Amino acid sequence: MAFLKQLWNYILQNIVAPTRPSSSQVWELVMPFGRSASIRRHAATVIVARVQLICLVFAVLVPICAIIDFLVFGWDTAIKLTVLRLIASAIFALLAWPRDISVRRPYVQALVMLSIMLMVPSLFYLMAMMLVDIHYLTATQRLVLQLYAFMPSIVLGGLAIFPLSALEILLFACPILGVALVGMSLSGGDLSLAQHGAALWFMCMMTGVAMFSGMTQSHYMERLVHRAMTDQLTGAQTRRSGVEALERMFMMAESSDKPLALAFFDIDHFKAINDGFGHEAGDVVLVEFATRLRSSLRSGDMLIRWGGEEFVVALPDMNADKLTIFLERLRMAGMGLRADGQPLTASIGMAEREQDKAQDWQELVDRADQRMYLAKRSGRACAVLPGQEIIPMPMPLTADAS
Repeated sequence: MAFLKQLWNYILQNIVAPTRPSSSQVWELVMPFGRSASIRRHAATVIVARVQLICLVFAVLVPICAIIDFLVFGWDTAIKLTVLRLIASAIFALLAWPRDISVRRPYVQALVMLSIMLMVPSLFYLMAMMLVDIHYLTATQRLVLQLYAFMPSIVLGGLAIFPLSALEILLFACPILGVALVGMSLSGGDLSLAQHGAALWFMCMMTGVAMFSGMTQSHYMERLVHRAMTDQLTGAQTRRSGVEALERMFMMAESSDKPLALAFFDIDHFKAINDGFGHEAGDVVLVEFATRLRSSLRSGDMLIRWGGEEFVVALPDMNADKLTIFLERLRMAGMGLRADGQPLTASIGMAEREQDKAQDWQELVDRADQRMYLAKRSGRACAVLPGQEIIPMPMPLTADAS
């Protein structure tokens, strides 16, 4: 019994607890509104890739199955069904065609592609019910038509492979259930619980399974993305994820002709902290620096740990005239304390897309990096703006944890 209790505690602490979502995370899994832009973009990439793979398979299989229609139904009906199959196959082929993910609205693109893919088989089933005269069917023809009637259920089950929130899956399921109800009414007889209740219950169950599976996939994906994108020590974005975000921010700023500023930070004399007080003290300084820096940023700004004691801050919609305001806000908040209790300072290089006429994000980072080195050569504890203007950045003497 003691062994089983220890095993159960181990599972709770090391397997269940690390993956158990918090109350806020559960809400985000139910409703799609709390996802960050990065999570939504990764989810969009997964959804588009799976839609394209499924559509590629169906673009080939759907017209091939026309052989069954010619073997079972009369030529007139089979030709009409074949035309429907060719139309469906063409739509699947268009969805499967390789395309880039939208920069501005990737998640909207993914949901539109998914909704089209989901409605094609359901509408094919509905149109097939309208083309076939159910009053003059042989046993074989009725069997084939009953197999077509499973399409809405298969579509609902297919929702389970996509990382969607519960609300999104429910919204996708509602029109499919509506199509199924219309198809049932066309199959002869009145809608009744005795005749159609089992099918409706099965489709509702498939919807519930899809909701649970979609939420599970979303939670797992968000954990993986967060772990890959976030620096474990400081909580800032990693350089790899930061590069992706900078590329996206630059393209959006360029397409909408809006400013985009960068600040490149290098903590002054950081090596002396590691050498004199140890790497643990250096880690404490890095965490405090990142925390203070993050507190001075807006909700749309991004903090990236570029490497070691170097950090990059992306400032969308901030033109060169507002950089001094940002620096003053940063100076008043302070950057934390060194291990010896003295205020922490940094050498800062600033760049702005319009002012520097940067052609891409790499050039913008290079300009900020060069000005950061100019700040170091100018005595440190200062910032260099576009135009080479040097702004002293003495930290308040009371820059402590309070």
